[in-house]
Amino acid sequence: MVNIPGIGAAAGIAIARAFIMQQAALTVEKKNGLEAEGELARLAQALDRARGEVNTLKEKTLERLGAEKAEIFEAHLLVLNDPELIGPVEEKIRTEQVNAEYALQEVASEFITMFENMKSPYLRERAADMRDVTRRVLAHLLGVRITDLAAIDEEVILVAEDLTPSDTAQLNRTYVKGFTTNIGGRTSHSAIMAPSLEIPAVVGTKSVMEQVQDGDLLILDGIGGVVIRDPDEETLELYRRKGQEYEAQRAEWAKLKHEPTATADGHHVELAANIGTPADVAGVLDNGGEAVGLYRTEFLYMGRDKMPSEKEQFQAYKAVLEKMEGKPVVVRTLDIGGDKELPYLELPKEMNPFLGYRAVRLCLDRQDIFRTQLRALLRASVYGELRIMFPMIATLDEFRQSKALLLEERAKLQAEGIEVAESIQLGIMVEIPSTAVLADQFAKEVDFFSIGTNDLIQYTMAADRMNERVSYLYQPYNPSILRLVKMVIDAAHKEGRWVGMCGEMAGDRNAIPILVGLGLDEFSMSASSILPARSLIAKLRLEDARKLASEALECGTAQEVLELVSAAVGSLQ
Repeated sequence: MVNIPGIGAAAGIAIARAFIMQQAALTVEKKNGLEAEGELARLAQALDRARGEVNTLKEKTLERLGAEKAEIFEAHLLVLNDPELIGPVEEKIRTEQVNAEYALQEVASEFITMFENMKSPYLRERAADMRDVTRRVLAHLLGVRITDLAAIDEEVILVAEDLTPSDTAQLNRTYVKGFTTNIGGRTSHSAIMAPSLEIPAVVGTKSVMEQVQDGDLLILDGIGGVVIRDPDEETLELYRRKGQEYEAQRAEWAKLKHEPTATADGHHVELAANIGTPADVAGVLDNGGEAVGLYRTEFLYMGRDKMPSEKEQFQAYKAVLEKMEGKPVVVRTLDIGGDKELPYLELPKEMNPFLGYRAVRLCLDRQDIFRTQLRALLRASVYGELRIMFPMIATLDEFRQSKALLLEERAKLQAEGIEVAESIQLGIMVEIPSTAVLADQFAKEVDFFSIGTNDLIQYTMAADRMNERVSYLYQPYNPSILRLVKMVIDAAHKEGRWVGMCGEMAGDRNAIPILVGLGLDEFSMSASSILPARSLIAKLRLEDARKLASEALECGTAQEVLELVSAAVGSLQ
C-alpha cells in the first residue's frame, strides 16, 4: 500500500481502477526547403479544424458546467486567432521554408516559456492554455489522434500528468469517478473545474504517474488530498465507510436548502455566494444561497479582444438580478490588475502589480471604462435588489469620487428618461489595512462593508499569498487579522451598517464560529460551501461563539487560535 499526497481540489471519496492517460507522441522533425504556400495551407486547415473542435467543446461545457467554465475555451479561440502567435509562425514558414508543425512548435515554445517565467500564478497557468491549443493544432498537422476521454465506458480513476481544459470538459462522470494529476495547483484549470463536475480530485501529487500503473486499485480522497495505491482490505473498508458518511452528510446538508441560516439560539446571518457569470446563479439557488455576496464582473472583460459594451454588461447584470428573484446581489465594479490582466488595455508593467495600478485606481483614471460599467449597472438596477461595491478603496476620497461618478451617470440616465432604482446600497471592499483602521469614518458614508480577506491578509502580513516561500505567513487566524475584522464590524454596527465577508475565510469551517461571535452579518463563499456552513452555524450558540471570539482575540499566534477553535468545533460533532 502506497500513500501519494497531493492537493484536494474537489471533495469526495472514489474507489476504482486506474486509467492512465497516455499522451500521444507528437514528434516534430524539422524539414527544410519546402514550398511555403503548401505549408501555409496545411497550417490554415489545422487551425480551422482546431477552432471547430474548440467551439464544440465550448458549447458542451456551457451546457454542462456553465458560462464561467466555458470561457476557458473562449480564451483558447483567442489564441487560435491571435495574430501575435499565428503571424510569426507564418513568417517562419515563408522565410525559412520549413514545415508548418516545426514553425508552430518553435514559436509556441517561446510563448509558453515566457508565460512559465512570469511572476503571476494566473499568467503562469496561461501556459497550460497555450500548450493545450498548440497540441491540438500539432495533432492535426501530424495526423495523430488524441485520446478520446469521452469514450471511457467503465468506472475508473483517471491518472494524468496534467489535465487540460479540453480534457476535463470531456470527462463523463458516470464512468470517471475521480481524477488525479502530477502537476497543478489550486489555481489550475483542472482544480477550478473539478468541483463543477462533482467528482473528487487530487492534483499536484508530483509523482502519481510514476507510482501508479494502468489497472491498479486506487482510493482517491479529495477531502484529505491523498491517493492510496493497492490499499489493504482494512483501508478499503475504512474509505468505503468514509465515502458513505460523506454522501450521507451531503444528503443531510441538502435538507437545509430552504432553511433560514440561524444559530441554535436563533441569531440570524446571511449566507451568500461568490459568482463570476450569470450562469453561476443556478448553483447559488441549488445550494440554498440567500444572496450573491460578490459578483466578480471582471469575467465579462476577460477572454476577449475588446471591452464589453454597455449593452453586453447591462444584459449580464440584468440576468443575474432577475434570476435571483429579488434576493440581494452585490456587484463588485471592475477589479482588474494584479494577477488579472486585460491584454487589450496594454497596462504598464509594474514591479509589484498587486500594489499598483489596479481596481478602483484604474477605474478612476480611466473614467470612460468606469462610467460605461456604472451606466450598465444603474440601468439593470430596476430588475432586482442591486448593491454596488467598489474594490481596493484605500482612502475616503476614492470612495467619494466613485460615488460622485455614479451619481452623475444616474442623473444623465434619468435625464434620458431611463428608469433607475430609487435606492441602491453603495459599499466598499475592505481589503487594505488603512481602510480597516479608518472604518469608523468610512462607516459614516458607506451603506455596507465587505471584507476581502484574501488581500487583507497578504497586505497585513506583507506576504504574497501566491509565493510558496512565504506562504506560511498567509494566516487567516492570526489575531492581528481577527482584530482588524472586529474593528471593521464594530465601526459598521455603531453606524447601523451591515458587514459581509467575501474572501475564502468566510467559508472556512475553522473561521465561521469566530466570525459569528465577532458579529459578521453576511458570509459570501463558493456555492458548494453554503450548506455545510449552514449546518455548522445551526449547531452554534451565539453566546458561546462570542466567548470563543473574545478568547481568540487574546491569543498570540494563529496556531493558538486554531487549537482554540478545534476544541470548540470538535465538541459540536
